[in-house]
Amino acid sequence: MRVDEFDFDLPVECIALRPAYPRDSAKLLVVNHSAGQSDSIVVDLPSLLSPGDALVFNNTKVIPAELHGVRSRDGITAKCSFNLHKRESANRWRAFARPAKKLRENDQIQFGNLCAFISEKGSRGEVILDFDVSGSDLDEAIARVGHIPLPPYIASKRKEDARDLTDYQTIYATRDGAVAAPTAGLHFTDELISRLDENNISRHYLTLHVGAGTFLPMTADNTNDHVMHAEWGEISESTSNALNEVRARGNKVVAVGTTSLRLLESATSEDRIISPFCGDTDIFITPGYSFRAVDALMTNFHLPRSTLFMLVSAFAGFETMKSAYAHAIETGYRFYSYGDGSLLFPEHSS
Repeated sequence: MRVDEFDFDLPVECIALRPAYPRDSAKLLVVNHSAGQSDSIVVDLPSLLSPGDALVFNNTKVIPAELHGVRSRDGITAKCSFNLHKRESANRWRAFARPAKKLRENDQIQFGNLCAFISEKGSRGEVILDFDVSGSDLDEAIARVGHIPLPPYIASKRKEDARDLTDYQTIYATRDGAVAAPTAGLHFTDELISRLDENNISRHYLTLHVGAGTFLPMTADNTNDHVMHAEWGEISESTSNALNEVRARGNKVVAVGTTSLRLLESATSEDRIISPFCGDTDIFITPGYSFRAVDALMTNFHLPRSTLFMLVSAFAGFETMKSAYAHAIETGYRFYSYGDGSLLFPEHSS
């Protein structure tokens, strides 16, 4: 499909710069291809699901992956910045650099007391950084010098502050490694979790370390020409077994966020059995994809022309989502990472 088919006009005032407080007071647009759409709020989620259904959360934890440094070459220094997006080894990270054109292989970059060298320079502003420390020592150093990597549509409007340290993190985040939040999960509170438990809606966790590639605009004109950046994920055997049991008894597997959905779909065979998974995925979902693992999706509202808007269009139906987004804009829903949510049901039920 042409990428411009996924374009739409979004007024700037629709972009949320802060989350709703409390988190579960955000609006929730319920979208069903056959039943239409209805307005709700996140706190009502337990009543929108059935006892025995399962929510699948991404427990990745955002690290302070935005680094500002000074490049040294031949006695000349210049400022530069990097967004780490995928760890390659104990001391090596892939990163998007600014200004990338002025950087060369073997350049030394100083981030306060942390030092790195550019060992490789790729396309689209990507570089590989080799740091002078590794493992947990590198993690601690990045935590000291790094900044929370707010999406550019927020960062261009205001600076990161102390509130973002908690706002841009789910309450159940446990596994360091993401450079962007799994934003659908930002709506959950301890109180909402308790109500889900009371309604016999089970909770299950997987890990997908979200990469900064999620921020990148598509440069291709056709979806067939776009290549996704790989992200590392893991689904345990106990989780896959539990989710298979949920579906076997006729209940729904509900992905909280597109990251959970993408990893579940990566781990599921054509016979719709979810298997344990550990490794990279670069799955790219567009209209025409046949979903195997997920029966409903909770997600935020996404960028025009983005891979995520393509994914939700594939899941709930292209025309259905165009109508839903038009309704959301008209009625004041808040978009993107700190915005409101939607609960989507598939265009074709299996």
